[in-house]
Amino acid sequence: MKIYIAAALAACAIPASALAEETDPPGAFEVSGSAALVSDYRFRGVSQTDKQMAVQAGATVTHASGIYVGTWASNLAGWGTFGGSNMELDIYGGYSAAIASGVTLDVGLTWYMYPGGADTTDFAEPYVKLSGDLGPANMLVGVAYAPKQKALANVSNTPQSNGQSQDNLYIWTDLGAGIPGTPFSARAHLGYSNGNPGLGPNGTSIAPTGEYFDWLLGLDYALGPVTLGVSYVDTDISRAGSAYLLPGFASTKDGSTIAGSTVLFSATASF
Repeated sequence: MKIYIAAALAACAIPASALAEETDPPGAFEVSGSAALVSDYRFRGVSQTDKQMAVQAGATVTHASGIYVGTWASNLAGWGTFGGSNMELDIYGGYSAAIASGVTLDVGLTWYMYPGGADTTDFAEPYVKLSGDLGPANMLVGVAYAPKQKALANVSNTPQSNGQSQDNLYIWTDLGAGIPGTPFSARAHLGYSNGNPGLGPNGTSIAPTGEYFDWLLGLDYALGPVTLGVSYVDTDISRAGSAYLLPGFASTKDGSTIAGSTVLFSATASF
């Protein structure tokens, strides 16, 4: 995350109009965003809304140089509240650039915040993403690494807990392609998490069982600026593994696991 401050050096001999011409030309900045309604907020395969609906929105400001900053937010419930908050607010920033024909490198950092929650919940996670065309499809490979920090401390529900900070590694790949002659597109996701084997000091954890895979298969339908989606999401977290982290790692409604398979529905408007 970087904050860019343009410092204008005043000079009487330089008219304001001339100074403007020497700085960023019109169109140097681009704003994009989206708002979505989803049947369940799944973060790396695990529900953050107790298997209930979520409203989500975000916006990104991108400079022509490839530098960008943005924010994204969602409501939370159940285990995902992380110490009392009912909201996740992410702030991110980075740099994206083409490094070859059809290949883009993206390097940045995401700061995860839970306003209104307990003190030790926020954490930072740098990432590197490489994307490009693979025949008629687009493929992305990413690595996100959260260095050791207090929000990911291993302090509960595990025999080896002693308050030490923990780190987390997430490796994933996404694949998407339009279906020729139709307004439909297909997408797939596979992710691998390796991190703290337990829940953090206020329930925070990116990989609560220590190590697991998550995956998704989805189909989207473009309807003007709105995209309707349906997807199948699952993890290889066993019921025994999720039961070991009860009650935080189960639905507060019926005690079922929040990391099991589910079908998600979404409606997303983009600009």
